[in-house]
Amino acid sequence: MRTPARHRRHGFSLVELMVSVVIGLLALLFATRLVISGEANKDAAVGGSDSMQNGMLAMFSLSGDAATAGWGLNDRTVAGCNTVFSDQRGYQLLGAKRDGVDVTPLASVVIQSNGTAPDVISFNSGSANAGVGSIMMTADYGGESFVVSAQRGPYGYNPGDVLVVAPQAPDRPCTVMQMAGLNPAVGREAEFLLAGGPQFRYNAAASMAQGYAKNVTFMYNLGQPDLLHFHTWSVRNGILLLRATDLAGAELAGAAVADNIVSIKAQYGFDNRALPNYDPNPSGNGTQMVATANGGMQITVWSPTMIDADNDGVNGGPGDYQRITAVRIAVVARSKTIEKPAPGGACGATTAQPTVFGNAVPSGVAPVPMQVNVAVGGDTIDWKCYRYRVFETIVPIINSQFRP
Repeated sequence: MRTPARHRRHGFSLVELMVSVVIGLLALLFATRLVISGEANKDAAVGGSDSMQNGMLAMFSLSGDAATAGWGLNDRTVAGCNTVFSDQRGYQLLGAKRDGVDVTPLASVVIQSNGTAPDVISFNSGSANAGVGSIMMTADYGGESFVVSAQRGPYGYNPGDVLVVAPQAPDRPCTVMQMAGLNPAVGREAEFLLAGGPQFRYNAAASMAQGYAKNVTFMYNLGQPDLLHFHTWSVRNGILLLRATDLAGAELAGAAVADNIVSIKAQYGFDNRALPNYDPNPSGNGTQMVATANGGMQITVWSPTMIDADNDGVNGGPGDYQRITAVRIAVVARSKTIEKPAPGGACGATTAQPTVFGNAVPSGVAPVPMQVNVAVGGDTIDWKCYRYRVFETIVPIINSQFRP
């Protein structure tokens, strides 16, 4: 007969086997938790990196537009002028209010403020080398197929160029038109010809809709049509969209620029100081700029909407657009990663909606904080399950100060 001691030398007992299984399960549970925790940390890091890249791309695009805004539009006759604009490819100027009346101002920047929802922001500029150069209209215009300028074959004006016809009288709007060329007939070389057709996309018909008087109407060259820099930025369903006159196919519906952008916000930086003839610019002696006591344009008040910055009794008048010295921009991006809810069923990755523009910049200028609704329309996931990054910057509207 075998003894119990001799029997145990041939294998494990049932108790030993059970203890081994329990230890193995504990080790497997620990390893599983370690892997899950590592994957969660990796997802959070990757999601944070995605939001950083998307947010920086969006901010770079918006601030780049703001830095060049206003070129060719900074003359007092043009800036803020209610403008008749027609594009056969479908681009439309961003609308605004002027004492409660709908207008389409032609300005360096136009903001459609939407409270806690994403804003719509438009930056506009031309590309002509002539910049702010203008030519007077020397004959009344009443619907003819040409307009008469003060020069014959003016420098920098080429067939197809986009022009802004701007009257001195404030009761008439400006008009964006496209010249077909100069009249080759002898004695009529000062006539800018107008023509319709698909090659002249900014002429809805062969003539303009407005009549203009001679000697008080000026024409400004914005350059070739495919280089006309009219851009409108918006956010829809978490996608940053760009409508542009110089991006084929993006004139009407817009093109996607960056994803997981939940909001863009903007504010005007006005200079509402009471200055004689409102001349804040430095003076020049022909060789160098000499700073005046006014110190150039300055930010004195922030506002997400137009104000009566020039104190002329009109809210959103041309003079108010000429007082825009800077624009404050905020971009809110979210991570791609959806964080799992707590055991109770509620997400806690983000507990409060972000607030932008809370800092007093420049020093002494009161901030106007704005809360941002980061919920994306059509998204069935609770906004609290995402993490968000806020990007802010201030861009001076350089061309507002350096104007004729």
